[in-house]
Amino acid sequence: MSITLILEMAVSGNPDRTAISADGTTLSYQEFAELVTGVGSVLIESGAKSLVFLGGSGLALPTALFASAHAGIPFTPINYRLNAQQLEQLINRIDGALVVVDREYLNVVAGGAATVITTEDLLERARTAAPRPAAEVDPDAPAIVLFTSGTTSEPKGVVLRHSHLLSYVMGTVDYGSADEADGALISVPPYHIAGMGTILTNFYAGRRMIYLAHFDAGRWVEIARDQGATSAMVVPTMLDLIVDHLGAADADIPTLKSLSYGGARMPLPTLEAALRAFPGVGFVNAYGLTETSSTIALLGPEDHRIAIASDEPSVRARLGSIGRAVPGIEIEIRDLDDRPAANGEQGELWVRGPQVSGEYMGIGSVLDKNGWFPTRDVAYQDQDGFLFVVGRNDDTIIRGGENIAPAEIEDVLIHHPQVRSVAVVGVPDDRWGQAIVASVVCEPGESPDPESLREYVRERLRGSRTPDRIIFRSELPTTLTGKILRKDIVADILAELAQPSHA
Repeated sequence: MSITLILEMAVSGNPDRTAISADGTTLSYQEFAELVTGVGSVLIESGAKSLVFLGGSGLALPTALFASAHAGIPFTPINYRLNAQQLEQLINRIDGALVVVDREYLNVVAGGAATVITTEDLLERARTAAPRPAAEVDPDAPAIVLFTSGTTSEPKGVVLRHSHLLSYVMGTVDYGSADEADGALISVPPYHIAGMGTILTNFYAGRRMIYLAHFDAGRWVEIARDQGATSAMVVPTMLDLIVDHLGAADADIPTLKSLSYGGARMPLPTLEAALRAFPGVGFVNAYGLTETSSTIALLGPEDHRIAIASDEPSVRARLGSIGRAVPGIEIEIRDLDDRPAANGEQGELWVRGPQVSGEYMGIGSVLDKNGWFPTRDVAYQDQDGFLFVVGRNDDTIIRGGENIAPAEIEDVLIHHPQVRSVAVVGVPDDRWGQAIVASVVCEPGESPDPESLREYVRERLRGSRTPDRIIFRSELPTTLTGKILRKDIVADILAELAQPSHA
């Protein structure tokens, strides 16, 4: 049993319903399934052991995913923004890869050793291919291999097996639950777990997928209105750009019922502005990791409504929460002694459940003997069971023997009226072990005094949390999902400190 079961069930339930609108093409579930069979047949004939996809979001993406399952080979979408050397290194780690590439990226991989075919050529060959039956697939065979973003280390290939993905989809989505008019606007990166999860969950629900190949805030609003989108998924950077595009105006998308966000920490000012811009829309914070086959915790629409309307600080603080675990997922927060932490006490977040992989290509499983996965996220749980992620273990700053979460300082500075965005990191320091450096992007036209920002933090946090240094940047390095590339920030700071003027 493989993820092709999801497509088979979608076709069985609604063969004539629109499945996809993308690239000027609209296909019913039956038409899409026929295309998948054609592409899958081409893959079987090719003898490829895996399929690497290098392209944007569009018709080719879900086709390639399900066609890989039809052929019984793993599917790996990779980041088309990487340079030729980085792409070659990743592709060379994939066994027997056939590389399917959008024509605009063909020159980036043309010189490599792997066999390359454009998405246009693949789809064309599929239309005339002799249909071949789907391969027999073990549920525990690899379905997808996704490379992590490498924000703190080299990218790792996460192995997601068919059983993990089926468990996630069938445990969190009601089969055939979408109305015929429902449409999901998809603009998340194709190489992110959210890009894979949206395909599987929307097919299982029977919901039309509306693809926006390359994100643009104005275009996103336009397509949502014109195509009658009822739901959408965005990452924080996208939501921030949408809010900026709208200004003080309401979004005015009458059909939109649900707006999910995730992929990185959501700045509270952005979320509050979005809640004002989308009145009546149900917001959902979906927290998950690649290693957990997508979402493992949700902060639902009602949680958002209660929090934004409350004057009680502890309730309003839930806007910064990831909510509660989804069905089938167990959550445990462990202290430094590897024991369960008390409510309100920070520790490492561990998760367990049938959708959790915790397996890396070339490394194997990192689950403990009882099946628990260490997320490396630092979190705590309040007395009502709401979970709060405050940062990554790797991000923790140790200054004078005291552990400091960058998010604690960032959450203060982001509320300064002259600050647009901020990232706090630790750099080596002879006296304190690590010094705290805040990298700040100012609001347009603003140029605050560094000491005034330090005083702003000092007034709201303990003195030991005050940044030792404030530096200003025009932008922060991030992944496409909005995760801050802290290793790049630290490298830039250390390079500056190494200059003669800092000697």
